[in-house]
Amino acid sequence: MTIAALAFYLFAIGVITGGLFTVISRNPVHSVLWLILAFLSSAGLFVLLGAEFVAMLLVIVYVGAVAVLFLFVVMMLDVDFAELKAQMAQYLPLALLIGIVLLMQFAVAIGAWQHSDAAEGLRAAPIPEGVENTAALGMLLYDTYFLLFQLAGLILLVAMIGAIVLTLRHRRDVKRQNVLAQMWRDPAKAMELKDVKPGQGL
Repeated sequence: MTIAALAFYLFAIGVITGGLFTVISRNPVHSVLWLILAFLSSAGLFVLLGAEFVAMLLVIVYVGAVAVLFLFVVMMLDVDFAELKAQMAQYLPLALLIGIVLLMQFAVAIGAWQHSDAAEGLRAAPIPEGVENTAALGMLLYDTYFLLFQLAGLILLVAMIGAIVLTLRHRRDVKRQNVLAQMWRDPAKAMELKDVKPGQGL
C-alpha cells in the first residue's frame, strides 16, 4: 500500500467518522467539533485529488469561519436541549422511514454502478502545462461556465432576500428608530418651553 492510498483511507475514515458522530452526538458542542474533523478530512481528500485551492478554501471558510460561528452560537445561546430532544422524539418514526428510503436508494445506485474503462482518463484534470490549479479553476469558472456561475449567484441572492422577507416581522410592542421621522420633524413642534416659577415643580 502506497502513502497516497494510506492517506486516502485515513482521510476517508475521518470524514465518515466525523459525519456520523456529528449526527449522533448528544452534546451539540461535540457535534460541531466532529464537524470540524469532517471538514479537515475532506480538505485532505481535496489535496490528494490535486485541488489545493479548494482544500484551502474549505479550511479557511468552513473550518475557520462557519464551524467556529456554529461553536460560538451553540456555546453562547442558552438552549434547553432536553426540551428539544423531547420534541424530536415524536418525529422519530418519520425520520426512520426517511432513513430507510435513503438507504434503499443508495443500495439501488451502488447495485447499478458500472465502472467505465475511460474513467481514469476522464478523471485527470485537463490542465495545460505551466498553468497553476488556481488559475485553471478561475478560467473554468469565469470563462467556460461564466453564465452558470452568475446564475448560481443570482439564485443565492434571491434565496437570501426571500429568507429576509419571510423572517421579517414588525412588532408594534417593540420601539424602533424611525430615521425619516427624526429627519423630517418640525423643531417648532418637537420642543416645548416651560416657564417654571421658583419653588414650583413641573
